[in-house]
Amino acid sequence: MKTGIFLSYKGLGANLMHLSYCHQISKKFGKITLITLNPKLNEVLADDPYFREVIHLDKFHRKLSDIFKLSKFLKKLNLDNLFIFYPSLRYFLSSKLAGIKNIYQYPIFKKKNLHLVNMAKTFTEESLKIKDCPTETKIFIDKEKIREIEKNDLKKIVLGIGSSGPTTKWGYANYLQLIKEINKIKKVYFYLLCGPEENDEAKKIIQSIKEKNCETLGLKSIAEVKNYIALSNLYIGNDSFGHHISCQMGIQSLIILLDTPKAYSDYSINQHRIIPPGIKIDTISHDTRLDPTSVSVQIVLNEAKKFI
Repeated sequence: MKTGIFLSYKGLGANLMHLSYCHQISKKFGKITLITLNPKLNEVLADDPYFREVIHLDKFHRKLSDIFKLSKFLKKLNLDNLFIFYPSLRYFLSSKLAGIKNIYQYPIFKKKNLHLVNMAKTFTEESLKIKDCPTETKIFIDKEKIREIEKNDLKKIVLGIGSSGPTTKWGYANYLQLIKEINKIKKVYFYLLCGPEENDEAKKIIQSIKEKNCETLGLKSIAEVKNYIALSNLYIGNDSFGHHISCQMGIQSLIILLDTPKAYSDYSINQHRIIPPGIKIDTISHDTRLDPTSVSVQIVLNEAKKFI
């Protein structure tokens, strides 16, 4: 019996938020065929024994007219069961036309105010007939790869300076000052986590640090970045895929929220939110766009001190 999971999310972080539910399904049905809209998820899950394959779907998911093309794609996978973590009539009809026997899907007309964690947890519990499904799990790594990149015995901090959008960023100047303040307290090594387009800013930070105790991960692949995160003792940064990896590796993660709903940092005991003073977490959404200066370096430093 072959089982598939469809994660209809483009963001790497949003996909990783569903990893625990994927593992629960795999525990019942065996290795899973995972279909995702994210092209990098396979790099994070390369060492994960719960998956048979991770397929990036970059077409057949945008228009109503794609139903027949998507059904042909699904039919070739020869799935007996398909779990669709999204309320989509298009996906449901495509699955039916593909001849998949057992289709489990979110209620089709409940897209509004969809809480990613609560909905996924309830859906998994009801579909598998289990109670109290965990919301976080373990990200698997190759320990030999970790040993290969180990450079020193210093405690290591990942600074998530990059982000998928400008409104979620705390700001490079703030991270630079944070590094300087932490260096006054303790000698640690910093990994600057960002995308290739942000690597020049990471280099500017490095050039401004006299101790030369940081390096950029901006030009490394997601598969490589995962290993550097596994080496670390603490994550501090914007809401990004980095904290979704770190917290599910058991690493304490300080997440600065400026316009990210609480669901994205609401599922792991290793997640610690930092929000502007006077702001209620339930009022923060993708459209809030809080001023980065409202979270001072001192606020973040005070939280970091608890772990360093």
